[in-house]
Amino acid sequence: MFLVVGLGNPGLTYLYTRHNVGFMFADCLVHELGAPEFKAKRCSLCSEKVVNGAKVIIIKPQTFMNLSGRAVAEVVSFYKIQTSNIFVIHDDIDLNPCEVRVKFAGGHGGHNGLRDIDRCIGKNYWRVRVGVGRPSTKDLVADYVLSPFYNDELTRIVQILHLIAERFIELLLVDDKTPIVNDIMKAGEAR
Repeated sequence: MFLVVGLGNPGLTYLYTRHNVGFMFADCLVHELGAPEFKAKRCSLCSEKVVNGAKVIIIKPQTFMNLSGRAVAEVVSFYKIQTSNIFVIHDDIDLNPCEVRVKFAGGHGGHNGLRDIDRCIGKNYWRVRVGVGRPSTKDLVADYVLSPFYNDELTRIVQILHLIAERFIELLLVDDKTPIVNDIMKAGEAR
C-alpha cells in the first residue's frame, strides 16, 4: 500500500499558486491513473486505486499547509502505511522552476508542510520537490509562494507534473528506484 500526498492549501484562492504544486500533481496523478474523483475523507480529499495489485491512496490535505502532518498522520494510522511507502510532493523555492528532485528522508528545508509532517510521522518518507523559483528577497517568500503562477510558468509546470505522473507508478512498484528517480529529475531539467 502506498500513500501519495500532494501538499497545498484548500480553497479557490490558492488554486494555481506556487504553494499548491502538490495539489496540482495529485490531480494529474488521479487523471493519469483513471482513479475516482477525490472525496472528503478524514481531514483530506482522497482518491484510491489498485494498480498492479498495490493500493495507491492519493490525498490532498485540507488542513492548510502548516498543519499537513495531522491529515497525513490520520491516513497513515488508519491504513497502517509504512512511512517508506509515503511520497510527499511539494513546492521548493530553492529549485529553479520545473526542476525536480526526489529523495528519501532528510530535513524540511524550511517548508512548513514538511516540518509538520516530520513532527507527526517522522522523516523517513519520500519527498518529490518541484521547483518554483525564489523571489528577489527573503521577506517576499510568503507572498511569492501564495501568488499564482504566470501563464507561461503554469503551462510549463503542468507539463512537468504530467511527465512525473506518467512515471510515478513505476517509481512506486520497483525496488531499485534510482533509474526512475534519475529519469524524473532529467525530465525537469529538460524543461
